[in-house]
Parts: sequence; structure tokens; C-alpha cells
Amino acid sequence: MLLAKKARARQVRVGVKDFAEPLSKLGIIFIANFICAIGFNAFFIPNQLLSGGVVGLAIMTHYLTDLPTGLITLFINVPIFIIGSKLVDKKFAFYSFLSMLTLSFLLEATRGIHQYIQTGDMLIETIFGGVLIGLGMGLLFRNRVSQGGTDIIAAIMKKKYNIGIGTVLLTVNVLILGISSLLFGLRPAMYTLIALYISYQIVDKVQQGFDTKKTVIIVSSRPQELADAIIQKLHRGATFLNGEGAYNKDNKKIIYCTIMSTQVSKLKSIVDEIDIDAFITINDVNEVKGRGFKSIGI
Repeated sequence: MLLAKKARARQVRVGVKDFAEPLSKLGIIFIANFICAIGFNAFFIPNQLLSGGVVGLAIMTHYLTDLPTGLITLFINVPIFIIGSKLVDKKFAFYSFLSMLTLSFLLEATRGIHQYIQTGDMLIETIFGGVLIGLGMGLLFRNRVSQGGTDIIAAIMKKKYNIGIGTVLLTVNVLILGISSLLFGLRPAMYTLIALYISYQIVDKVQQGFDTKKTVIIVSSRPQELADAIIQKLHRGATFLNGEGAYNKDNKKIIYCTIMSTQVSKLKSIVDEIDIDAFITINDVNEVKGRGFKSIGI
């Protein structure tokens, strides 16, 4: 009887989780794309900034033909999704398709918003536009969603070669900007480059998380005590690696562990308390996957 109740309770929790996850993703898709749409319509388009990717192509077409940006974005994205859906997982492609439709709708719904947000300073609006678009895109990527177009290409590069999403998007969009600068001149292209650089720095920060991880290597004469303290006080695992001193040929146990950046100060205190002569190196980590660390999305 008790086992049956536990099984039913577990099924209820799984059912609630299965229901809540799609709702959460849909909410993030709307909020993130709304932020991006504000960035485009309040700051980019009024200042004749060019952007990159599919939205950039749509904006260029809008400048040349005055056709709606959202409609052009939808038109260009559909064939890219047909091809890209074969190269990324189906769940990612499905939510990204919904995200693309949402962005296309919100680009039209927020077209006149610039009249309520005018500073008269093109540089300030360039910076704020880049921050908003980077924030929106970063939220999407962190939740395994994109806006389609070049985002799909960036996701594939991240999956296959572990190249940062922001790095891929910046590289692709510099090429697009080179073409658009021939049509609209260097000045808007240079302002756009500033905005995109800011935007993709924000993308990588939001996607990876602001509390970055660190790998730590410690060489000590008291490795077991240090490892026990790390496990008990920092609640992080530690691994012993076998090493040998190059000068005196002594066998040593080297401690290897990964911690949060906020734990670095406490780790140094622990090392100083146990072995002040210990040799320690601390390095940044771009991505950690495994027990005790949250996934960063794509």
C-alpha cells in the first residue's frame, strides 16, 4: 500500500513537471522576444541601424521596400527552419519555430514604440538596443530556444564544435554588415557593429550564467585533509590525480575540483588553514556538465 502511494505521488510530480515545463518555456519565449522587439523597434530601426542575421536582412528589405519587418522575417525564416530542423533536435526546432512566429508578431505589434522612448542620442540608443537584444536572445538560448535563422547555425556550431553562440553570431553578422554597409553607408554599419558586439557579449553572459565556474588544482602535503574540507565545507566533489615532483621525484596526490566563482575566497581560506605552503592554480571554465551543476541550455 505504501509503495503504491509513493508511486502515485511520483507520477503526480512527473505529471506536474511535464505540464509546467512547456508553460514556462512559452512564457520565456514571449518575454524574451518582447524584449528583442523593443530593442529593434525602439532603438535599431528608428536610428537606421542594420542588425544582422535574418532580422537584419528583414530590416534591410524594410528600408528598401517599406514592407513590414515581421512579415519579411517570417518569409525568410521558413525555408531555413525546413533545412535546419534536420540538423538539430526536434524539441529545440519546435520551440524555436514558435519563438520565430512570436518575434514576427511582436515586431509588428511594437512598431510605433519609438515615439515613447526618444533620447536624441544615437550612441546611447545603440548601446541600449544592443543590451536589450542580447538579453532577450540570451534568455532564449539559456532555455534551449532560438529565433531561427542564423541562431540555428549558431546552435549547430555550439553542439558540434563547442564554439560560443555569441562568437558564431558575431562572425556571421559581420559578413552581413559588410554587405549592408555597401547599401546604406559605413556610419550606420559602424554603430550597428558596436550594438552587436555588446549584444553578443550579453548573450554569452546570460547563456553561461554570471556566476562562472572555476577549476582548481592543488598540490599539497596534506591532500586528504584538504579534500575532506572541500567536500564538507564547500559541498563540492574532489578528485585525486597521481603526480610526481620533477625535481625531487616525490610521489604526490594532486587535488582537482570545480567550484563556483563565489566559492573561491572560501576555498583559499580552507587551504591557508590546512596547508599554507600548498601550491594552487585557479582557472575559468566556460561550461560544466554533471552532477551538482546546472545545464546552461544550448
